[in-house]
Amino acid sequence: MSDTRSPFNFRPAADGQESISDLLRQLADQGSHLAQQQVSLVQAEVRESVSDLKLGVGAMAGAAVVGIAGLGVLLMGLAYLLAEAMDLWLATLIVAGATLLGAFLLFLAGRKKMAAGALHADRTRRTLERAPSALSGNSNEGHLHDR
Repeated sequence: MSDTRSPFNFRPAADGQESISDLLRQLADQGSHLAQQQVSLVQAEVRESVSDLKLGVGAMAGAAVVGIAGLGVLLMGLAYLLAEAMDLWLATLIVAGATLLGAFLLFLAGRKKMAAGALHADRTRRTLERAPSALSGNSNEGHLHDR
C-alpha cells in the first residue's frame, strides 16, 4: 500500500471529498508550518550575518595590531624629518596632533559603518512581501518586488 500523504502529512479523505473544517485545519497547519520555516530562515540568516561580522572584526583587530607598530615607526620618522626644520618637541607635537585628528575621523567613519544596519534578512523580507499575493493566487505580483 503506497503512502498518499502530502509533504505536510495530510491524508485525503477516503471519498475524495474533504469537509470545510478539514480544509481549514489543513490551512492552519500549513500556515503554522510556513511560519516555523520562516523563523528558521531568519535564524539562519542572522547566524550567518553574525559569523561574517565576527570574522570581519577579527581581521580588523589583527590589522590594527600590525598597523599600529608600522604607524609608530612612520610617525617617528616623520617627526625626525620635521625636526630638521624646527625643534624636535614641536615637530613631535604637530605629528601627534595630526595623527589624533586622523584617528578621530576614522573612528567616526567606523562607528557609522558598525550601525545596526549590518544585520539583514533580505531573503526572508522578500519572501514575506510575496506571501500575501501567493496566498491569493496572484503569482505575478510577487515578482515585482524582486526587480
